[in-house]
Amino acid sequence: MWSGPRNISTAMMRSFSARGDCEVVDEPLYAHYLHTTGLDHPGRDDVLAAQPTDWHEVAAALNADGEQPLRYVKHMAHHLTDDVDRGWLDGWTHAFLLRDPGAMLVSLAKVLPYPPRLVDTGLPQQAELHAAFGGPVVEADALLADPAGELERLCEELGITWTEAMCSWPAGPHPSDGVWADHWYGAVRESTAFGPPRESHAAVPDRLKKVHADAMAIYHALREA
Repeated sequence: MWSGPRNISTAMMRSFSARGDCEVVDEPLYAHYLHTTGLDHPGRDDVLAAQPTDWHEVAAALNADGEQPLRYVKHMAHHLTDDVDRGWLDGWTHAFLLRDPGAMLVSLAKVLPYPPRLVDTGLPQQAELHAAFGGPVVEADALLADPAGELERLCEELGITWTEAMCSWPAGPHPSDGVWADHWYGAVRESTAFGPPRESHAAVPDRLKKVHADAMAIYHALREA
């Protein structure tokens, strides 16, 4: 699952974990991304210490056999830097989680120490991957409005069995959470299910208008793909 930031990606990871037949992996390319870009994110040193910084190691681990029939990998699409060979993604089934870019950018601007760029939204990477591999697209607000219906549709398109167990999970930390969870997962740790659709977001500030316009073009193209 390729998601942009400030989305319901962690709740989706909880959902797939609740199936009982699915191993979940939390943002395995995060350390590589931070190492390659040199960006400063909350908990940077902990992330670099907890994960391989070489994408080859990540790819080998993900492509190895698991203990469960299914493996769900929560990827932030912007973690897929240009140096990563896309060939190792062959054989995977890909899906794409979208959020309205205006809401994403307003939220992202509150947590990044620099103004969000188009590449930080993950949308260019999602568009590239969708063009290469295809796969179902999920819009976050649509899923929040009808979790069971959207999850059932997603499972059908992925070729796996739908189960109502995906609609709820236990509150608190989960063993699969990355070391960055204390910085990012406060709300989802209090949750036991998908929340209601979110209210309309604040206006996009002028300094982000160009990024917003470019992001919206990709977002609409992916929704219509």
